[in-house]
Amino acid sequence: MKTKTVRLGRRAKAAFRDIGRWTEEAFGRGQAVHYLAMLLERCETVAEGHASSHSCRALVVGEVPEDYRFVRAGQHYVVFVETDTEIVVLDFIHSRMDLPGKVAGLGKG
Repeated sequence: MKTKTVRLGRRAKAAFRDIGRWTEEAFGRGQAVHYLAMLLERCETVAEGHASSHSCRALVVGEVPEDYRFVRAGQHYVVFVETDTEIVVLDFIHSRMDLPGKVAGLGKG
């Protein structure tokens, strides 16, 4: 199976930076580097077809695009869409956040 490319969308890039900043402030640079690498590794695992993902409709009541998927990575949900050639990461959402609200809001900006 050919590996798809991974692309972080605008919101995912901002979340990734915020996660790194917060983790470094709370636990130090080494832990921040480790955690960010783990998030990216999880994205690569999805792109390689070696991770089971789930429909975001399992998380959200209401209208969520059918192609929104998620996997867990540490304390985060990696929300993405998959095309024939790539995995587009829409957001990294911490498990303590309003997950349904965040997922529902992805298509609104």
